[in-house]
Amino acid sequence: MKALIIIIVLVGVALVRLGLRRRVGGRSSPIGWLVGRPRGRNPFGETGLVAGREIRERVRGRVFRVVTVILFAVVAGAVVIPTLQSGTTKTERIGVVAGSASTDAELQDLAKSIGLSVELVNEPNLPQGRTALSAGRLDMVIDGEDRILVTNPISASDTSARARYVQAVSLTLGAQHAFAQAGLTPEQAATVARAKPLPVESIHPAKKARTTAEATALIGVILVFIVLNQYLTWTLMGVMEEKTNRVVEVLLATVRPIQLLAGKVIGIGAVALAQAIALVAFALVLADAVGSSLVHGAAPLVVAATLAWLVLGYAFYSWLYAAAGSLAERQDQVQSLALPLSAPLIFGYIVSLIGVSSGKASLLVKVLAYLPPTAPFAMPTLVGFGQAAWWQFLLSVVVSLVCTVLVALAAARVYRTAVLRTGRRIGLRELIPTLTR
Repeated sequence: MKALIIIIVLVGVALVRLGLRRRVGGRSSPIGWLVGRPRGRNPFGETGLVAGREIRERVRGRVFRVVTVILFAVVAGAVVIPTLQSGTTKTERIGVVAGSASTDAELQDLAKSIGLSVELVNEPNLPQGRTALSAGRLDMVIDGEDRILVTNPISASDTSARARYVQAVSLTLGAQHAFAQAGLTPEQAATVARAKPLPVESIHPAKKARTTAEATALIGVILVFIVLNQYLTWTLMGVMEEKTNRVVEVLLATVRPIQLLAGKVIGIGAVALAQAIALVAFALVLADAVGSSLVHGAAPLVVAATLAWLVLGYAFYSWLYAAAGSLAERQDQVQSLALPLSAPLIFGYIVSLIGVSSGKASLLVKVLAYLPPTAPFAMPTLVGFGQAAWWQFLLSVVVSLVCTVLVALAAARVYRTAVLRTGRRIGLRELIPTLTR
């Protein structure tokens, strides 16, 4: 498994370096990359050439490189920082006034039960202990006969190790003082101190703990939403920019609209998938190297289902966003076009997120798992809960693929009609005859 991850990382690095390498003589003209190539060299024809050009242009972009570096830095920080914090345990210096061997042993035992490392320092009297505490040489002062001193007040909601230790010491020493005032012998006091609490039983069953598969599904739903939002907007903006700067007019003189549109969708999708795989592989390798448990225990089946629906979700929505981009005339129109397209995406994300967070897949989630706009979120959720049989998963995939083909055909007609029209925004009435014929 480790060797496979390393190979994936190396292949990703090689592809990025290949994409960043510039051709001799600088950039070519918008059509030179296509006209100057012999036919038949690319097994996917003009669509493959358009996709290759899209990959090169996207990877060369400064924005892509900056965002990629930031993402790698964020992943590295998320993996490494918790490891550094967990690996550094601060030793609390505690001043003890009027202590004894039994008191010191009791204080050490309480610290061990809480998981706190303490160093006991004997102080001759309380004023000197207060002075050392004010100077920062001590973290706490315990007067076995009177009080406990700390630097700052401890709130009732503070759950840190130091706060829990202060509370435990306060209760223990307070109980010992109460035993002494009641006149109990040491044996009687020890018997009371060893008293066990009564068992507590609930009349309702405890909530089921979240399994590894459910936790993986939760992360997967969030990941799919972030990636789809980022790269679908990228697709819309890319089509709109080519229409605005009139590059598309030159390209359509050589390739058909469906080939240009398909190449753009496939190219951007390939960049998105390669970046996602590189980030996941980097996180796994780095976590293994530093001993982090952040990505440890991820359910393989849920991970595979999430990646599959990431691809299917992009394939379905990318055609819609590309067609919407061909309708835009200016950048300020992008938001109004993207909002209605993103509505089912946001709805599916919220419903699935609520379902996987609550630990129970509702009937609505089960229905949304078979609708292409929401299946990228709902179906991985069902897989995480173990409520999706193989034939149900396959049925949802087939439905999504069929709908994607239909959407692609409709988007190609819209693109062909709208991408060359400039000067005004095309209305819905003008598009209906194009879609119905």
